[in-house]
Amino acid sequence: MSGTVPEPAEPVAPSPVEPVEPVAPLDRTGAYLGPTGAAAVAAAGRATPARWRLLLRRPMFWIGAGILAFWVVCAIFGYLIAPYNPLAQNLLSANTGPSAAHWFGTDPLGRDVLSRVITGARYILIITPLATILATILGTALGLAMGYLGGAFDAVAGRLVEAFLALPFVVVAFMLVVAFGASVEGITLIIAVVFTPLIARTVRAAVLVERHMDYVPAARLLGEKSSRVMFVEILPNVLPAILVEFTVRLGYAVFAVATLSFLGFGIQPPTPDWGADISANYIGLPAGYWWQVLFPALAIASLVTAVILIADSTEQVLAS
Repeated sequence: MSGTVPEPAEPVAPSPVEPVEPVAPLDRTGAYLGPTGAAAVAAAGRATPARWRLLLRRPMFWIGAGILAFWVVCAIFGYLIAPYNPLAQNLLSANTGPSAAHWFGTDPLGRDVLSRVITGARYILIITPLATILATILGTALGLAMGYLGGAFDAVAGRLVEAFLALPFVVVAFMLVVAFGASVEGITLIIAVVFTPLIARTVRAAVLVERHMDYVPAARLLGEKSSRVMFVEILPNVLPAILVEFTVRLGYAVFAVATLSFLGFGIQPPTPDWGADISANYIGLPAGYWWQVLFPALAIASLVTAVILIADSTEQVLAS
């Protein structure tokens, strides 16, 4: 049989294979994470406006924000809007009940209670945010290190935190007052030191959950340092827990400052202070001078309630 022999086919050059980028692990939101965790940060940023819109729709948030805004105005402009000088004494008007001249009555030295309540918001709204911010920064750093590093560091730091939290607040406050003094700076440091272990414990629990997510081993394989993994990769994902913890501790800080003042460890008389005024005037309750204690106590309760309403609204929105 005759036939033509087929010529061999010319070799075909292999087409260049485009490099396939490795698939990065998924984070908890379902977004792919790059080497720097930018996708996680961007995903959190995209979710933030929607969450803030939900927060602004909650009536309880606006009620709390309104009460808090009122006391902030009193703290800034208190000496301008107070009807009387909160330090001025008038023994002829001592222990006068609420009237048209003195809406909240007067104290044993004849000082206007309303003026002292308005101006008393100044120091408590200076100390509590500063102390809570400082405690949040320190507690977050400590909690990140405990949760991420683990091992011996977590064990030793955890035992120290537990031992510190086992001490009564009054005992710790007394020791710290002796060390730092009863000034505004000293009280700020005292509250910050007391709240740091509490915040660290909460942050540690959140970090323990995030540490087992896929993006953390991926960041380690890329050679990122531990500090970068903690503060760039993990921190953005635990910010909701930190924010809620901040708002909750802010309410506790108001009680803590008032307690220190009531015990004589806070702002010293005659400076207007809610806790100090309650401490100085509660002995008049059996004599019927209820207004000298009631109105400073209501001021403390209203401020704490405002912070709690904001904290609850924020927690519900972030958990949704």
